[in-house]
Amino acid sequence: MFEARFQSFEDQAERGAGAERLAALRAELARRGLDGFIVPRADRYQNEYVPPSDARLAWLTGFTGSAGVAIVLADRAAIFVDGRYKVQVAEEVDSASFAVEHLVERPPAAWIEANLAAGKKLGYSPWLHTVDGAEQLAKACAAAGGNLVPVAGNPIDAIWSARPAPPLGAVVTHDLRYAGEQTPHKIERVRAEMEKFAADALIVSDPHAVCWLFNIRGSDVPHTPIVLATAILPKDERPRLYVDSRKLDNAVRHLIEQNVAVHAPEEFERDLAALGANKRAVRLDPAACPEAIARLIADNGGKLLRGVDPIVPMKAIKNAAEISGARAAQLRDGAAVTRFLAWFDNEAPSGKLTEIDAVEALESFRRDTGLLKDVSFPTIAGAGSDGAIVHYRVTRRSNRRIAPGELFLIDSGGQYEDGTTDITRTVAVGAPGSDARKNFTLVLKGHIAIARAVFPDGTTGAQLDTLARQFLWRCGLDFDHGTGHGVGSYLSVHEGPARIAKLGAAPLRRGMILSNEPGYYRTGAYGIRIENLVLVNEAEPVAGAEKPLNAFETLTLAPLDRRLIEPAMLTADELAWLDAYQARVRGALTPLVDAPVRAWLDAATAPLTAARY
Repeated sequence: MFEARFQSFEDQAERGAGAERLAALRAELARRGLDGFIVPRADRYQNEYVPPSDARLAWLTGFTGSAGVAIVLADRAAIFVDGRYKVQVAEEVDSASFAVEHLVERPPAAWIEANLAAGKKLGYSPWLHTVDGAEQLAKACAAAGGNLVPVAGNPIDAIWSARPAPPLGAVVTHDLRYAGEQTPHKIERVRAEMEKFAADALIVSDPHAVCWLFNIRGSDVPHTPIVLATAILPKDERPRLYVDSRKLDNAVRHLIEQNVAVHAPEEFERDLAALGANKRAVRLDPAACPEAIARLIADNGGKLLRGVDPIVPMKAIKNAAEISGARAAQLRDGAAVTRFLAWFDNEAPSGKLTEIDAVEALESFRRDTGLLKDVSFPTIAGAGSDGAIVHYRVTRRSNRRIAPGELFLIDSGGQYEDGTTDITRTVAVGAPGSDARKNFTLVLKGHIAIARAVFPDGTTGAQLDTLARQFLWRCGLDFDHGTGHGVGSYLSVHEGPARIAKLGAAPLRRGMILSNEPGYYRTGAYGIRIENLVLVNEAEPVAGAEKPLNAFETLTLAPLDRRLIEPAMLTADELAWLDAYQARVRGALTPLVDAPVRAWLDAATAPLTAARY
């Protein structure tokens, strides 16, 4: 009945090959006179999602998650992942070959200090590590008495015999009705920022920033509509875009060249070296820019100006067209999700549905809009204990039937030209148990606390994160991921600089879109997560306020499962917010769904106020 076109359910991990590939890498390192090598999950653009040609960590270890790093020494090897991937890494990686370490609690630098012997040479690729990251690794090696050694050619590439070809996705222009700002004006704004730090040129190494600046999109990376490209923005010359010409048809190239000089990617390194040789002051972001770029400039005599890429906050603060597009995308997406929830509620109690069935159905409902370009990430669809795996990805091997009495967690999103969506709903299949209801309501209380927050302009995500956790903490519970991440405008579903997390140091500014997604995960039993996207807006006037105040507008529109809520645990204000949200969902979506779904929606969003008393 349904099928998925934008995501696969094949098992991508190759656990059985880990030992053989590890041995081959060690032999290659020995041939090069190296005692070890660092393998990050990164490409030369520092992308979160990488094309198959750059999935070196997955090829070597079998780990397919979106964050991790491996370190290989002659006598030991370790893979580092965060708490989201605790279960996944155990399933995908051969523990006899790689020890599993926590990416945050015992990071690679600490492991290097403890395990690298004095005098040993640890290799790394300067293209795959940021300036800041390489400096941390160098300090760790020095503390251990060893040396961090840059390598010109990646040793994994030398032994990867069936490495996929680099992507050649077509470049398309991003229409002004969605972008909301012409490229020349964006360039002018960026150059105004460059004047403040007296830069002769800005390095734009992040493809997301390249795409935003030049109003282009691509398809080089799964689920994220970017083109793998870099740029140099001189203060007084035409910007230079470095992109494979095979990605450009004549019409697109003509439009781009009205504002930008197009160059082959091979010319990028030459031009970086020329900036150095001409003693230019060059701005780059040490937290995001590959160290190789900094080396090419500094080693040739250039002056490095380290600081945040000014494009990053500009891109994160959405303009009026982008905000309008986000609202339209959320409304369209919410109707598709609601059609899915109604379908699921009718079909799941039979016990015949599988996790893959659910993923295929939801993607199909989104495709029915006629405007879906892709999913924004592979759908997370976990029944029962699978829901407790934070970044669970169902495969044909792991696929299971969804049984009555279980909780089902589905985290998904869509890429539309007018906006990127991300939503999680946890639903009951049949009557939920009291333990699940209690913990769902604790998560809901934290979600509502974020949604209702009023905070001074410039507040950071770290300052708000506790609001989402406080009710879980009181019961000795927590979740091992951030409460929220930034979201792009037909770009990455995970966008900096702002996030709601324990380490979220960036201020939240009006126009930013973030997720609000607290959760709770009981290993071996169930997972709970409630996620809506929110927009930072000016708050309603507050009498006597001495500071500008902001608040969140909830953008996502889809019902929350009433069966999982304990009304008696909610305060009057929380209950009022919940009933108002459900009523808003009902009012917005009713005109967009057919009669059977409309009837289901009416029941699913009925007020809970009376149930509390």
